[in-house]
Amino acid sequence: MDSVVHKELLTRAFNIKKRFLGMYKMANAGHVGSSLSVAEVITFVRFGWMNDEDEIILSKGHAAAAIYSMLAEEGILSEADIKTFYKNDTFLAAHPPVNKVKRIPFATGSLGHGLSLAAGFGLSYKLKKSGKKVFCITSDGELNEGTIWEAALFIAHHNLSNVVWLIDRNKLQGFGRTEDVMKLEPLDGKLKAFGFNVIAVDGHNFESLENAKLAVETGKLPTAIICNTTKGRSWKLYEDSVDCHYLPMKDDQYDFVQHEIEKDYNNRLNHLTQ
Repeated sequence: MDSVVHKELLTRAFNIKKRFLGMYKMANAGHVGSSLSVAEVITFVRFGWMNDEDEIILSKGHAAAAIYSMLAEEGILSEADIKTFYKNDTFLAAHPPVNKVKRIPFATGSLGHGLSLAAGFGLSYKLKKSGKKVFCITSDGELNEGTIWEAALFIAHHNLSNVVWLIDRNKLQGFGRTEDVMKLEPLDGKLKAFGFNVIAVDGHNFESLENAKLAVETGKLPTAIICNTTKGRSWKLYEDSVDCHYLPMKDDQYDFVQHEIEKDYNNRLNHLTQ
């Protein structure tokens, strides 16, 4: 990956995380861990991959703050808009709204439905012989939903290679470890059996995500990218814990997480120059 592009992605991811952490703190709201696990994935899809005419669907709608922050980074939402997060009469609710914000085509967060919506976009693009893509980001917990697997069958049957499915594989969901609640492994084997090209990446690493992008663009099958992530990354007290799915941040925790993401950002920038 070009070092200039890499630096831009790191800076945008830092800005996005810093902004949504402030949003969560201001609202005294939970789901911090869900946004921290997917921050780099959202950053890369929007600023390192998709074209302006492509669609992005955040099926794991409880990470809405991350996509709102991404839209602010893009200039679609203002900082004044961001300050209304979670407040009365806001259009920046706890889950993404419908027909309120550019780049949010559907209300999501009732888990399991985003991939079906992406499948509809993909078939439409194929019938119209359009070059557009649709990127769908799901959690791993929502793979418990039957609609996910119906959509996977549909996408594979119609060979919708214009659908890029990214799975936030942080191995946690609302009630515990994914493998304890409902076993998903071998996840790659299941997806391959359904007819997908399957790629596993480090979901916090832009070079790993870039390699997946290159593989997708040279492939002929629909692709599922298993993004191995850590829920609540940088929130050391609750990192890789169900608690970070629900709990808001106390003042000292907020300061600590902000410090950690800035330290991580500077470390990564220093690594680029070595």
